[in-house]
Amino acid sequence: MSTTLYPGERLDDLQTGGLKLIQRPDAFRFGTDSVLLADFAAPRKDEVAVDLGCGTGAIALLMAGHQPRMRVDAVELQPDVADMAERSVALNGLQSRMRVYCLDMREAWRTLGAGRYSLAVCNPPYGRSGAALESKTEAFRIARHEGELTPAAVARSAAMLLKNGGRFCVIYPAPRAYELMRAMDEAGIAPKRLRPVHGVEGRAPKFVLLEGVKQGGEGLHWLPPLVLRNEDGSFSGEWHRIYGY
Repeated sequence: MSTTLYPGERLDDLQTGGLKLIQRPDAFRFGTDSVLLADFAAPRKDEVAVDLGCGTGAIALLMAGHQPRMRVDAVELQPDVADMAERSVALNGLQSRMRVYCLDMREAWRTLGAGRYSLAVCNPPYGRSGAALESKTEAFRIARHEGELTPAAVARSAAMLLKNGGRFCVIYPAPRAYELMRAMDEAGIAPKRLRPVHGVEGRAPKFVLLEGVKQGGEGLHWLPPLVLRNEDGSFSGEWHRIYGY
């Protein structure tokens, strides 16, 4: 299916079932963290999911590609970025299973419905506002710097949308893992699975992949570390499994 590409936009291959993604170099583009989160979330058959702060829609599209029976709603604050995601949905013929909403994730439950979803995913901004050099463009700033979108705000947003027993999957910088887990716990989402992500074996993790369960019980299950590159710089077996080549 053809779709309109506006000046400055490009079409990228998601390398999953032939899926394509519309992106723009001057806006935040998907990276390895998005691919890792889509794999970690492991959507189930007939899952009803929501992607919070979806950007151009990479994670939602990847999940839909991995699980052909799921449905996913994607929430994005920036109208132009949400429009790119919506056109990517049409380009891939996924309108029956995926919808894009231009909303503030903190208020998304008012439109989408509280307690509706069995899975929520989020790749939130990593940087504290003011803690590092702010991004030059508005699109980059919103994507990279949390501003008012703190871990607490993200966790509350997921909690409002999830049904009891629903899962919340997120990727976050390892040094801020405790901050995120505390925010989830305070929002009524119990951290249940954690996987550290290492660029190279033997070095400190860069990120954590974390899954929590709304109204879940105690007990945190530590998964084996995910190492992306071998000592010689080549990609690891797990990297190849996740990327599918």
